[in-house]
Amino acid sequence: MINSHWPLFGLRLRTPRLELRVPDLDDLAALADRAAEGVHDPETQPFTNAWTDVEPDRRARGTLQWHWSMWGRWTPDEWSLNFVAVADGIVVGTQDVRASRFAALREVGTGSWLGRSHHGRGYGTEMRAAVLHLAFEGLGAEYATSAAFADNDASYGVSRKLGYADDGVDRHLVRDAVVVSRRLRLDRAGWAAARTVPVTIEGLAPCLPMFGLPPAGDP
Repeated sequence: MINSHWPLFGLRLRTPRLELRVPDLDDLAALADRAAEGVHDPETQPFTNAWTDVEPDRRARGTLQWHWSMWGRWTPDEWSLNFVAVADGIVVGTQDVRASRFAALREVGTGSWLGRSHHGRGYGTEMRAAVLHLAFEGLGAEYATSAAFADNDASYGVSRKLGYADDGVDRHLVRDAVVVSRRLRLDRAGWAAARTVPVTIEGLAPCLPMFGLPPAGDP
């Protein structure tokens, strides 16, 4: 079975309303459909890489290619774990958690998007809470980082709710205009103090070496 060679396919994170899992091909097809349907108001651009500024079929295809490329590039020192978020059996969006030299630095970054028809339901908070639980409780992270454009109140609100603190600003060129993003940082104490979403993890033990960590039970 594929899980014996790529155990991430057996990893599951669950919140009260969502299941996060590494997508199979059917899940990826559904996620590509969400991308084609739209991810945000076309008058705005919340991403530094304006990948949504293309026709729906190209957004869908690009979504597939991005996930496949992350699988192919994976190493224990450089990884990006991209989940689909599933609510009531429907793929509603995607949430990632990623790191470089995690075993030494113990720091992760996160990113996500939801299909536009699924905005405003609080899914973004549960998705991020799930991967923060995986990072801090499951993998032993010490820090998590995030970023959002200064006018992205929804993303910034999720970060504040989950305990992040401001960590500076960056400037980007998006659609030929300069935009400012706010960096945010969450430490282990802040995460523990702000936890409100219950999360369970299934299937992590065989995945640990893929994150550069010792197998379960090893010192």
